[in-house]
Order: sequence, then structure tokens, then C-alpha cells
Amino acid sequence: MRKTLVISGIAVASALALSACNSGDQPSGMQMGSSSAPAPASNQQAAGHNNDDVAFAQQMIPHHKQALDMAKMVSSRSTNPKVVDLAGRIDKAQDPEIQQMQGWLTAWGAASSSASAMPGMSDHNMPGMSSMPGMGSSSSMPMPGGSMPGMMSDADMAKLDTMKGAEFDKMWLGMMIKHHQGAVDMAKTELAKGGNADAKALAQKIIDGQQAEITEMQGLLSQG
Repeated sequence: MRKTLVISGIAVASALALSACNSGDQPSGMQMGSSSAPAPASNQQAAGHNNDDVAFAQQMIPHHKQALDMAKMVSSRSTNPKVVDLAGRIDKAQDPEIQQMQGWLTAWGAASSSASAMPGMSDHNMPGMSSMPGMGSSSSMPMPGGSMPGMMSDADMAKLDTMKGAEFDKMWLGMMIKHHQGAVDMAKTELAKGGNADAKALAQKIIDGQQAEITEMQGLLSQG
């Protein structure tokens, strides 16, 4: 009889202990379900870059491409060796930068700006740009009048294409100064807003190089 009572007491104690464990585990399980890791910031596309870096690359690529289009017009139209030399340097500097930025977009899983078009940008036009990562209405990259700063219209490019000699040089230099100033503005935005070290380094390189070329072109214009 004593043995039976002892066994019964042990069974009751075990049941009470199990019940206490179960009741204690339930809140803990609920807490685990509600304490998931916070979602990454909406401006963060992936480790090491943000939406402004994506916008910088997507917009600077067609901006550079138009500069290359303008540079390639010089050899057959200009009679000024200094303008021809400058155009060659612009081509040599900006083509590798396009490749570099396209590589970033691929690595970041972002759409390449060259895949679509924007009005006034010749065959680099980019309709629907707002659907691209980092290119919505909240994008901090300056786009006055719905276009990128310094971009030439199709009409501007067509008119330049008809020019020759000193007349061409004057118009080309004026247009390229404006184009460079736009690129500098875009690069300054990247320095202020971007998060990727390589993209910001390129932005600083663009500022330094193109500001120097602006000064050079202003000097060429003043020479007549």
C-alpha cells in the first residue's frame, strides 16, 4: 500500500512539473515569433550600396554615352587640334567608366540604364526610368525638367551635326561645358547621398577631371 502511494505521488508531481514547463514555454515561443530580425532599411539594396548609388550609375552611363557621341563628332568637323585632343581624352576617360558602372549594376542586380530610353537622349533614351531600382520619384539624383542635368536634346545634337570648322568648335565647346557641369552636379549628389565607396570614388574622379576640362574649354572659347 505504501509503495502504491509513493508511485502515485511521483506521478502527480511529474504531471504538475510537465504542466508548468508547457505553460512556461508557450510565451517564450510566442516571443520568438514576434521578435524576428528587423527588415533592412528601404534605401538599402544590398550590402555596400544604396539606391543613390544605383541611380548614379544608371543615369551617369547614358550621360557619359552622349559625351562619347559628341566626342566622336570632332575629328571630322573640327579644325582645331586642341579641340581634337580634348575630345580624344574625353573618349579615353569616359568609356572605361561606363564599363565600370555597368559592372556595378550587374553585381547589384539592377537594371542597366542602356536597356531603355529617355526623351531627348537619342538612342540612349529611357522611358519608364521611375520603375528602376533607386529611380522613383523620391530619387535624390537631380533631374530638372524630367531629364538629367547637362543632357543635350535631339535637336541640339542634330544642329551640331551640321556644323563645321570654327562654328562647330564654338557650339561643341559650349555644349560640352554644359554637359560636364551636369555630370559634376550628379557626382556631387552621389558624394552626398551614396553609400558605395567605389561609386563615391568615381564621383570624386568625375568632379576633379571634368571641372579641369571645363576650365580648359572655357579657355579655348575665350581664344575665339
